[in-house]
Amino acid sequence: MIDQLEQHIEALIFASEQSISALEIQTILQNTFNEEVAAEEIDQLINRIESKYNQEELAIGLFRLNDGFQFLSKAKYYTVINQLQIHRSKKKLSQAALETLAIIAYREPITKLEVEQIRGVNCDYSIRMLLEKELITILGKSDALGKPILYGTSPLFLDHFGINSKADLPKLKEIVSEENFIGNSEE
Repeated sequence: MIDQLEQHIEALIFASEQSISALEIQTILQNTFNEEVAAEEIDQLINRIESKYNQEELAIGLFRLNDGFQFLSKAKYYTVINQLQIHRSKKKLSQAALETLAIIAYREPITKLEVEQIRGVNCDYSIRMLLEKELITILGKSDALGKPILYGTSPLFLDHFGINSKADLPKLKEIVSEENFIGNSEE
């Protein structure tokens, strides 16, 4: 008999990025320990684990999904977890994405071509990432030839950067340092 079988099952469920079936758990355990493990025993132990994690005071629970099992946070903790994801997504913006976002924020509504002309490089990836993070939104289509899509910032953009409106964005002359001036700045 496998020592600490329940803990091995718990570890497999925890380590799995997606739901894991009882059959997959059984196969992995049998391959690892070269011992037969009854499906009924696995089911009983999963039920014990489920009971343990579904207690009121625990933040995570064992959920049955897609014919398998997965540890997930309980619904009442959604708000705090969502804030964590927002906080982390702020940190994950690349320099290119930040530049693209700044251009869109100061020039909206703006087309991708206009952003690319300002940056001097292709912006497909940055715009797609900003759309996925819901920091920008599609405002409509331009009347220009080909009806290109117009982009602008979203309400989530304001939340992420802690500002109430676009009017609260720093003025460009406030953020351009003297080092960036060419020639005599006294003129």
